[in-house]
Amino acid sequence: MPALMILAAPTAAQASLDMAKKNACMACHAVDKKLVGPAYQEVAEKYADQKEAAATLAASIRKGGSGKWGPVPMPAQAALSEADARTLAEWILAGAR
Repeated sequence: MPALMILAAPTAAQASLDMAKKNACMACHAVDKKLVGPAYQEVAEKYADQKEAAATLAASIRKGGSGKWGPVPMPAQAALSEADARTLAEWILAGAR
């Protein structure tokens, strides 16, 4: 029975994807192509060499912003907890996989 529980448990990546869907992130972003906002893989490339990338990206998710990726502003996700924003940021920086 424990083996079945392990198989049924969602992976961290699946949990992050589910969180992105639940918070409507996927309405504007996709993993590998630009929609309204940049692809998550593009975001990962842009932040790849930054030491505090996860913290910076998590703050951007919660505060929103404009001008980084074009004229369409990203709305703030202020209701998202800091921990959840950090989880999403780390998932995005890992290529959303």
